[in-house]
Amino acid sequence: MRNLSAPLFVAAACLIAPAAWSEEPIVIKFSHVVAPDTPKGRAAEKFKELANTYTNGKAKVEVYPNSQLYKDKEEMEALQLGAVQMLAPSLAKFGPLGAKEFEVFDFPCIFPDYKGLHQVTQGPLGKQLLGKLDSKGITGLAYWDNGFKIFSSNKPVKAPADFKGQKLRIQSSKVLDAQMRALSSIPQVMAFSEVYQALQTGVVDGTENPPSNMYTQKMHEVQKHANISNHGYLGYAVIVNKKFWEGLPADVRAGLEKAMQEATVYANEVASKDNNDALAAMKASGKTDFHQPTAAEREALCKAMQPVYEQMGSRVGKELIANIQKEVAAAK
Repeated sequence: MRNLSAPLFVAAACLIAPAAWSEEPIVIKFSHVVAPDTPKGRAAEKFKELANTYTNGKAKVEVYPNSQLYKDKEEMEALQLGAVQMLAPSLAKFGPLGAKEFEVFDFPCIFPDYKGLHQVTQGPLGKQLLGKLDSKGITGLAYWDNGFKIFSSNKPVKAPADFKGQKLRIQSSKVLDAQMRALSSIPQVMAFSEVYQALQTGVVDGTENPPSNMYTQKMHEVQKHANISNHGYLGYAVIVNKKFWEGLPADVRAGLEKAMQEATVYANEVASKDNNDALAAMKASGKTDFHQPTAAEREALCKAMQPVYEQMGSRVGKELIANIQKEVAAAK
């Protein structure tokens, strides 16, 4: 683990900046692990621009992409210590902090579409979930989409029986592990940066990703088959150091909240467009055979993964699952 003492000293100065050095811009270090040209990367830059406008230059957002400050596994601790003020980690990162409720976003087929998803993430239930982070020294500001995942493999992945015995890469998640086992496949936890080579060499047969991730990582060049299953969601939560956030002058915080609201709309629009464009580009390349499942085929796939709800329901809370399903139904 990197020594965080030096950045922590700097962060401490930032935490008292609103009171002690009001004539200087308040610095907000926004660290993330992806490239600047990704939906999250562009949304972070949009927030930076809007924050400067809506705070009249009183806040200065500094964006650090590509893990420039901290590696993926270090950034959460850095935020809690105050070494950085803002992050946008994947929702799966909150389980290890003790907020297992966020693992509900990994459940297969829980969100049928963006309308149902946003009914949750942009409503009271999503806000309630973000409140679970308060006790961790974290304030949750917004949810940013990456998109809905599709299955890909060098073997067919159309019907549940196709998945049997296949080695499929997942990010670290007990829910995703249960999902793959429900399909009788073999889950393989692996860093995102290692996936392309693992697919190319046959270390794993396939994986699941939103189309934009699949395309930007050129996975379609080493995957023969894909199923546009849209079976799972991948997204982020934009979070800040709670002590820092609550110490901001009210007018600055209000400006930042407005900037975040507009950046969130932008982030989700970019994510949706990028996924559509990526899927079209991969289809045009002719390197992967994309299967568009019928309603019956997708229902069969979701039914095969249904055991996850019984196995993992108590982990995230069965009442939470029921409330999400109620919200999704209300969005139809």
